[in-house]
Amino acid sequence: MDFTLPLTPQYTQTGGTTKAATSSLFGDYAIAATILFTLVVFLFEAYLNFRQRKSYHKIDFPRELETTVGNIDRETKSSAAAADKKEESSKSSDDDKKDKVDRNAPILPQLKSKFSHAQSYGLDKINFSIFSSTYAVTEEVVFLLYGFLPYVWDKACAVGAKYGWTETEHEIKITLLFLGIVTIVGTITSLPFELYSTFEIEKKHGFNKQTLGLFFTDKLKSLVLSAVFGGPFVALLLKIIFMGGDKFYLYVWAFTFVFSVIMMTLVPVVIMPLFNKYEKLPDGPLKDSIYELAGKLSFPLTKLFVMDGSKRSSHSNAFMFGFMKNKRIVLFDTLLSQVSNDEILAILGHELGHWKMGHTVTNFVVTQVYTGFMFYFFSLCYNSHELYRAFGFDDESRPIPTIIALVLFTSTIWAPVDKTLSFIMTVHSRKCEFEADEFSVNLGMSSKLQSGLCKIHLENLGAMSPDSWYSTYHYSHPPLVERLSAMMKLDTAKKLS
Repeated sequence: MDFTLPLTPQYTQTGGTTKAATSSLFGDYAIAATILFTLVVFLFEAYLNFRQRKSYHKIDFPRELETTVGNIDRETKSSAAAADKKEESSKSSDDDKKDKVDRNAPILPQLKSKFSHAQSYGLDKINFSIFSSTYAVTEEVVFLLYGFLPYVWDKACAVGAKYGWTETEHEIKITLLFLGIVTIVGTITSLPFELYSTFEIEKKHGFNKQTLGLFFTDKLKSLVLSAVFGGPFVALLLKIIFMGGDKFYLYVWAFTFVFSVIMMTLVPVVIMPLFNKYEKLPDGPLKDSIYELAGKLSFPLTKLFVMDGSKRSSHSNAFMFGFMKNKRIVLFDTLLSQVSNDEILAILGHELGHWKMGHTVTNFVVTQVYTGFMFYFFSLCYNSHELYRAFGFDDESRPIPTIIALVLFTSTIWAPVDKTLSFIMTVHSRKCEFEADEFSVNLGMSSKLQSGLCKIHLENLGAMSPDSWYSTYHYSHPPLVERLSAMMKLDTAKKLS
């Protein structure tokens, strides 16, 4: 392997025996620039990881969080509520007292008691992240230097040739075979990390409920679904590019838009039930209150489900889906056991705030615009043979595979744009979370949302003292203390007005 500039992959389609008739600065240094950008991003994110790792070594409970949650306890008079429920709580087993959050007791003492466990959980996760990201970037660089893409493509062509397939007449079939090989390789290399994360880290801290059988069943289902839905999507995408001429990006954008809408409809109705059981929320005060809240906000709620999230993990969540006048809300069964009915309503008030304020639609529109621009700029680079030659596709007698052109474009020229826009969307997401919190506060649910968020954070062993740089770069939701402080300021402003 020659590491002198310009870098050339060890494996190329011509074996490195053919030199390009013309060369350019872009083509000569494309692979070196890609590796440099990859390493710069990796080193920056590694620096943030080590900052976060340092925060997990803190042993003192964060003072700002203590003050904030202490105010919540005083406002909600949790101590008095806990005294009233003392007899009921005493019926719990010792294991329940140790592992479960007492919904009626003051929150601050429980946060303090779980602080060291949360720090340990976070430390295990960040150490694992550092190791797995180091492996990932190493694999990426090695694959680039040794010509993984041209090697696998040529192997796919060789297999296809046994069935009479050629690159010019059967590119779509060879592409699907190529993607199948890449998917298998990716599944094998990522499997040890997924197993360790699920059955070591998550199990150690009491979250994992999966068996090995369920894990591999889910993995098999995911691979089958990827083939069933991903295969036709790629085939149609390539067909549109082939037939679309110079303006193919317009037709591709329309196609991806339609496909996104279809998948947003099918995933929760067809695909997700393959992995989890969805049952109607039983009749009772909670169901009545949720429908009353939805009616108050003119939210067209048609169905209300409980999902057996506890089948795989004790983590909790709630989400909504559906189009137009057919909206549905799903509550994890773990959420129902972790917070009170009033707190669930406040959390749904937050989620409905996203809908009422147009956050969901905005994110969908931004995604579609982003996709349109990406394919437009891809169309400008589609015939850039210098780029493909730099990565080992240097046989000018053979056509450049469209899927390879797209992969190399997104991982080289578009990569800095994608990374920048991703950070901007993360910042925007945190802004939307603050706005949804404010929406729930304006519904008169501030105290219940605050206590509910604290309990969920407590149950999930969330970071209680995250590094500011790390959270700014990675967190789509603001840190707990920032959300609580913002809501308290809104409460104070309302009292003074």
